[in-house]
Formats: sequence, structure tokens, C-alpha cells
Amino acid sequence: MRLIGIVATTPFPLSGIDARPRMEITAGMRLGLKIHMRVKDLMERDVLTLEACDSLDLARDLMQLGRIRHMPIITKGHLVGILSQRDLFRAACSSVLHFRPAAEREWLAKIALQEVMTRPVFTVAPDASVREAVAIMIDKRIGCLPVVEGGQLKGLLSESDCMRYLARLLELSDVKHDLPELPKAG
Repeated sequence: MRLIGIVATTPFPLSGIDARPRMEITAGMRLGLKIHMRVKDLMERDVLTLEACDSLDLARDLMQLGRIRHMPIITKGHLVGILSQRDLFRAACSSVLHFRPAAEREWLAKIALQEVMTRPVFTVAPDASVREAVAIMIDKRIGCLPVVEGGQLKGLLSESDCMRYLARLLELSDVKHDLPELPKAG
């Protein structure tokens, strides 16, 4: 009998993601990795939202202060759109008109988010695989997916979340590559 690997299932914290997410690692056949990651394991749960009737100047200020690139827009508790930095750039014609900051704020205060937000919104379920979510983002050319369950917003999965996950997988791959081969029993 010859040992060709170890089979184990263990929770494994991801570094750099607040140690909240967990991934299931099944190692076997020369310590090969098979990873089953769900959207709920990577998504940001604390998501700032605004109402569709809120003004663009409020959204811009919050997005700048919080360094937020995507903000879900809700009406009566339901997701109705998403506002991205790209939407803000399109709506803020001040750069073309050379408004002073006060004039720009006054201009943006007159624009409701429902006029500039992106809709329809592509969403994903918390139990969907990260692979499915990434495929949607690539196919639709979008930078995030609101995570919705039962009609309620549960979180947001962004490109940055996926890139942190990729970085961790690459770390694991490097570690795996550096492991010594098991001696052959003979």
C-alpha cells in the first residue's frame, strides 16, 4: 500500500478578509485542492444603500467619503437599481461645464438617483458559487452583484472581493507547489 495524499475537510480562514469567510478545502491525490466557495462566504454584508428618491449629491458625498464604487438603490426595502462611480461620472456634467464646487453641489442636488441609476440590476443568490457570480460579472461587464434572497438585499459581491479570493488561491497554490513530494513506499 502506498500513500498518495491526504484527504481532509477543514475550515480555512482567508487572510485579508476579516477572517469571516471560510472555505472548504478537500485535499487529496497528492494534496490537490478542490475549493467550493459560495457567494455568501465572500460578499460584503454591511452595505450602504440609498433610496431611489435621494439626490445625487448625497450619493456622491457618501461614495467619496466611504471610498465606495457601487451603491444599491432601494425603494420600500426592495432593490430597484444600482449606482456606480461610472453613473456618477456620466451624470456629473460639471467637469464639462467647469462648475465651481458649490454650483456642482446645487446641480447634483436636483437629480434623483432614480434618474441615473443602472437598471435592471443583475443579482445573485447567497448560495450561488463564486464561479457562477464571476461568470455573470464577466458576461454582463459589471463590477459587482447585489446578493438577494427572498427579495431582500443580503450583501454585495464586488470585483475586489473576487480579487482578494484569487490572491488567496494563488497563495495556496504557491504553498502547495513548495510542499515536498511524499516518499514512495517500497
